[in-house]
Amino acid sequence: MFKRTLMSPLLIAGLGLGGLLPAAATVTLAASGTATAALSPDAQTTKVVTAASAFLKTLTAAQQKAVSFAYTDAAQRAKWSNFPTGIFQRAGVRWGDLSAASRTALMTLLGSVLSADGLSMVRQQMNADDVLKSQSGGGNLTFGSDEYYVALLGTPSGTSPWMLQFGGHHLALNATVAGSNITLAPSLTGGQPIKATQNGKVVVVVEKVPQEVKDASALLSSLSAAQKARAVQGNARIDLVLGPGQDGKTLQPEGLPGSAMTAAQKAQLLTLIRDRLGILNADDAAPKLAAVQKNLDQTYFAWYGPTTADGTAYYRVTGPTVLIEFSPQSLGGDASNHLHNMYREPGNDYGAAWTK
Repeated sequence: MFKRTLMSPLLIAGLGLGGLLPAAATVTLAASGTATAALSPDAQTTKVVTAASAFLKTLTAAQQKAVSFAYTDAAQRAKWSNFPTGIFQRAGVRWGDLSAASRTALMTLLGSVLSADGLSMVRQQMNADDVLKSQSGGGNLTFGSDEYYVALLGTPSGTSPWMLQFGGHHLALNATVAGSNITLAPSLTGGQPIKATQNGKVVVVVEKVPQEVKDASALLSSLSAAQKARAVQGNARIDLVLGPGQDGKTLQPEGLPGSAMTAAQKAQLLTLIRDRLGILNADDAAPKLAAVQKNLDQTYFAWYGPTTADGTAYYRVTGPTVLIEFSPQSLGGDASNHLHNMYREPGNDYGAAWTK
């Protein structure tokens, strides 16, 4: 049982690493809930539950034990990060230890939760880490797709809440299933490298990111000088504000609100939000997009960093039901090639609004 508490606002200072906080970010602690209401599944949830049960059947008894956690395990719920093995140790079952049948079943499970684009993004981010592994010089850090972990909190069910966690370096998917509802909040995406040179040619390794960069830059460039003055909050990019370790907090909106945008600019803002929400399956993404559209006037767009369209600036979208961050990282030289991105739902991270 999670105790509902409210605490006063606090000021948090940046420490300059992925998942930590930039200076002068004001946050307040939000309330969490506990599962009390009756839940009922829909066809999409039934598909996910069936896929999860099929995945579990492919595991050995030892793996079934290792992958399973109590739904109330708060420590495991928060055990996700952008860091690689060697800095951060995940729990669950490692991709590298799964049989071919288990890997296929896990991808089927992920594919039932995600859209086709979302599943492709997962595969590409894992591939990016294999590229990074081939480029790394060893040491105490372990890169590569083998170092991605899966865990289940609770028993897959259509009538009681449970969670699917999957992630590794630069990827943390936290899918909470509560009856007919599924959320990916909070989830971390991004990747490194986004592009790489292979056989003498530059290839895009993670395709989702260039589209986000394009759509964010299109929105920024459409703004008038007065609008841009409100949207651009600083000349230097900042780090994730609500990244790993920052659960239970909300961020006050800043920047340019949708109410100060033209109809065309609002459409571009919605396109940018859809880029991130679109990794979720269409059935569960639809009501989220509808809520975003309903609240578009109260949804803010903020920008930190150079206003060129090179993908090296931080941007944030803050609305009543959505928070998106895009944070390039300087480690590795090219900031546009190393990204930490966050998706959260204010008041509904880990499905809190559904399980009160």
